[in-house]
Amino acid sequence: MSTHVPRLVIAAPASGSGKTTVATGLMRAFADAGLAVSPHKVGPDYIDPGYHALATGRPGRNLDAYMCGPERVAPLFLHGAAGCDVAVVEGVMGLYDGAAGQGELASTAHVAKLLRAPVVLVVDASSQSRSVAALVHGFASWDPEVRVAGVILNKVGSDRHETLLREALEESGVAVLGAVRRARTVATPSRHLGLIPVAERRAEALESVAAQADRIREGCDLKALLALAHSAPPLAEEPWAPSPDPRSSNAGGAGYAPVIAVAGGPAFTFSYAEHTELLRAAGAEVVTFDPLHDEALPDRTSGIVIGGGFPEMYAAELSANEPLRTAVAELARSGAPIAAECAGLLYLARTLDGKPMCGVLDADARMSERLTLGYRDAVAIADNPLAAAGTRVRGHEFHRTVIEPAAGATPAWGFTHPRRQVEGFVQDGVHASYLHTHWAGVPGTASRLVARARR
Repeated sequence: MSTHVPRLVIAAPASGSGKTTVATGLMRAFADAGLAVSPHKVGPDYIDPGYHALATGRPGRNLDAYMCGPERVAPLFLHGAAGCDVAVVEGVMGLYDGAAGQGELASTAHVAKLLRAPVVLVVDASSQSRSVAALVHGFASWDPEVRVAGVILNKVGSDRHETLLREALEESGVAVLGAVRRARTVATPSRHLGLIPVAERRAEALESVAAQADRIREGCDLKALLALAHSAPPLAEEPWAPSPDPRSSNAGGAGYAPVIAVAGGPAFTFSYAEHTELLRAAGAEVVTFDPLHDEALPDRTSGIVIGGGFPEMYAAELSANEPLRTAVAELARSGAPIAAECAGLLYLARTLDGKPMCGVLDADARMSERLTLGYRDAVAIADNPLAAAGTRVRGHEFHRTVIEPAAGATPAWGFTHPRRQVEGFVQDGVHASYLHTHWAGVPGTASRLVARARR
């Protein structure tokens, strides 16, 4: 059985070309036209999917061939796109940029090939005219398996500029599907890890997304873009399903539904939609809490998941919420499972930039000038709530903080690529690490955590 999902991949020659602006605006423009739009993002990015969700009213989902494996890209796509009229996939970096030293792996081109989807190239045309044809020709001809089927010219300066660009591209064989003018009014503010998340500026983000859609409607041929999406062939893969891994000894399980409290709010915005789906499929009741404002954990909490985000921006407020910090520390002492990624690791530390945190870990965290970024291959060093010792995973690091642990702490992971080192903490029921993982790529993770919470 095959499934036909009209779809487009929005790519670019390089970062900073305007992919997010065009992709988000196109998603909103399609949604405003009455279409059910499925939003996707290539790679591990957490922030762009928040804007995609705002544009479409559906969860933004990631397609990461490194962390989840190439074989899961189409199934995860089909799961997210179920019941939709069209899917828009925003690429990452330049079209052919993927995992460092791994060829095409995890690049936008790789994902486009796995999805057999037409690619629309967003070109920053602000400083060129006829040269745009050479650039587009190069990207369209580099890999014959990648179908670069259209171009959207971004940051066009004037009618005359647009005419020159269109004339240059007439013989390229790649259709010009839009020309978007320069506009500072729709710029989205950013800081040390990228755009500011939607949760921190929802009202302004709504205005920005609406303005982006206006620009796309004014400058792009929506009918031609939709027709191109419909030209994508059916996919033969089976949709991914958020069910417990049958190979896991902890799959399913009888008994009550333990409450897993998942951190949210402005300080903890990084999460994958599939994680919550997997926890529920494993039998948990998932309840969100906000460490900035909630002074107690949800009733009957038997486990906690604290994902990534920006606790460094809210260190004073998180520290001031002493009742919740105490509740988290007490739950940790009870042996309940706590899975903390990156921002969660900082929150469990003794201090963050000198301000008291939960004190679960004998470690202190602080901001640094150095950006740590990239894919990692890792192996679990000790049994923990997420994985058995020896479990191999692929993940991603992205932070500008460092943490200084006391001697003798048990690490969570041993990195095997790109460099060998140990990282993170395993302590009773706590697993805390800078490493972000996608649980769809590590079958059994959610079942293992829920089984421990049930005990």
